[in-house]
Amino acid sequence: MADEDEIRRELRCILDAALAAADAGRAISPALPHRPKGRVLIAGAGKAAATMAAAVEAAWEGDLDGHVVTQTGFGLPLSRIRLTEASHPLPGLEAQAAAAETLVRASMLTADDLLLVLLSGGGSALWPAPRRPLTLDMKRALTTSLLKSGAPIAEVNALRKHISRIKGGRLAKAAGPCSIVALAVSDVPGDDPSLIASGPVSPDPSTLEEARDIVRRHGIPMSDELRAVLDDPASETPKPGDPCFDRVDYRIVLKPRGMLAAAAAEASRLGYEPVLLGADLEGEARDVGKAHAAVALATVAEGRRVALISGGELTVTVTGHGSGGPNREYALGLAMALKGADGIAALAADSDGQDGAPGAAGACVLPSTLTRARALRLDPGAALAINDSGPFFSRLGDEIVTGPTGTNVNDVRVILIRPSD
Repeated sequence: MADEDEIRRELRCILDAALAAADAGRAISPALPHRPKGRVLIAGAGKAAATMAAAVEAAWEGDLDGHVVTQTGFGLPLSRIRLTEASHPLPGLEAQAAAAETLVRASMLTADDLLLVLLSGGGSALWPAPRRPLTLDMKRALTTSLLKSGAPIAEVNALRKHISRIKGGRLAKAAGPCSIVALAVSDVPGDDPSLIASGPVSPDPSTLEEARDIVRRHGIPMSDELRAVLDDPASETPKPGDPCFDRVDYRIVLKPRGMLAAAAAEASRLGYEPVLLGADLEGEARDVGKAHAAVALATVAEGRRVALISGGELTVTVTGHGSGGPNREYALGLAMALKGADGIAALAADSDGQDGAPGAAGACVLPSTLTRARALRLDPGAALAINDSGPFFSRLGDEIVTGPTGTNVNDVRVILIRPSD
């Protein structure tokens, strides 16, 4: 294979092209509605909320009234829209206060007014409004259990919606007789509005019975408070056909496929044949990494210069005490299955710049990965067994660091196949 420094540069060029295409600020401007004559209330939550709010400020002159919540570290200077930075993925008190304020202020809007809702990935945790008798601490414990269980994001959100006063269409239900325009950055499989930030202004097809089943199947402790909420018919979310959604104009301004298309275009410019393995992949990260290694090994045997590109949100069932996220666990599973095969290198990163936690967006895999690991007495199998992919790649210097990107359009994974000449 070519010099590994050159391969690193190519991988980073492809990632940077993907991130540029995921710029939420640039995407939101052409989707903004004309500013109405009545009052406008701007409300938003997610990792791209500050970026989206800044674009609204740039496009609309005069006074603005609104409040958006983003993850700590993802803030930007805003002059006319109030910004709160809050904890993620475990919801915090600041975010809870912002969600409660949004519900109250939205309920006061009239038929002449507009509620402009800015949604992006991370919005579920950044707009917590637990239904009583659940408390925020109880919801934090429930979120922790769900994340460790490896539950797919659709199941996590189905449960979240049924224990919330704002998710699952409840913001649309709570709002006054105003018009609602929602601008959303998708980070979910199939770009389903009911899943993006848990669908605060979208009808919810999931049911209370499904929420109860999710708790049972993943072995989540059923406290008296959680049982009280999930057994209460009033906890059922508004469904398709509810008149409250007749006033909602929902516009998705960014999709994962656009980010992957930009990655494919950059790979092509670098001389690789781009092959899309899927934009909405789900599954256990280490298992998907192993499966992709098999595809890569078969492809390199064909002598083709190819870039295997994929997106989607993988999961990690946490059984150990290590640190790292799904992209680094995918990369570790991939590296172990490749066994140092020549001609194959890869990168896996989250578009928000943090793979499971702040610090790194993901990691890269090179033919020398396992050799260098042995020289440092790093055991990839032991690291994988305790979900400790973060320190493994950090010791190797193979973590991908971007810092907070101000967006969240799912993951991007690239495997470059460059057979020896």
